[in-house]
Amino acid sequence: MLLQDADGYDFEMVYFNADGREGSMCGNGGRCIVAFAQDIGVIGTETDFLAADGAHHARIHDQVDWISLQMIDVDVIDRDGDAYVLDTGSPHYVRVVDGLGEFPVVEEGRSIRYSDTYRDRGINVNFVEADGDGYRVRTYERGVEDETLACGTGATAVALAMAWRGGTDGAFQTPIQVEGGGLTIRFVKEGMHFTNVFLEGPAQFVFRGEISW
Repeated sequence: MLLQDADGYDFEMVYFNADGREGSMCGNGGRCIVAFAQDIGVIGTETDFLAADGAHHARIHDQVDWISLQMIDVDVIDRDGDAYVLDTGSPHYVRVVDGLGEFPVVEEGRSIRYSDTYRDRGINVNFVEADGDGYRVRTYERGVEDETLACGTGATAVALAMAWRGGTDGAFQTPIQVEGGGLTIRFVKEGMHFTNVFLEGPAQFVFRGEISW
């Protein structure tokens, strides 16, 4: 990820996938770059920044390392057989499965991502099972072409898709457990319209380095 100047915003986030191509929105990356921007003195506790899918607002809470990132509104969820397809800043395929811990995420995810339907544009593939009052998720990501430990736009897509599947309107706060830890998705659902969508979770400092250019 690169943090660079942007007229009218605190900064712009530019994200590159592991394959070297510039990517679409990365939710967890967005939370991390907000923490980074505060660390280097670009922002205070709140920010408005630009990303591939448009403007985002974020807040760093008093809780240690806890970031709330507002995601784009969603008005369309399509079906592909028993799966749900939606765009939360990046395109996502969501399927409910049994036995997620032993599920062949890479093999099944790759077959969907490279199917005739999704081969050209690519899609991130999320496999989901219920977990208490929330969901557990494992994700195969395009651009990485493998399973990743966490996907913020994917966790968001899962929470919205499962709310739509449930058919109830209102304000939701959905815990999502991924291989890398826990996230929370907050949003308001009115029919097919999802607004005030927030991806929340920790962003912890790991290390600092320098590159000689």
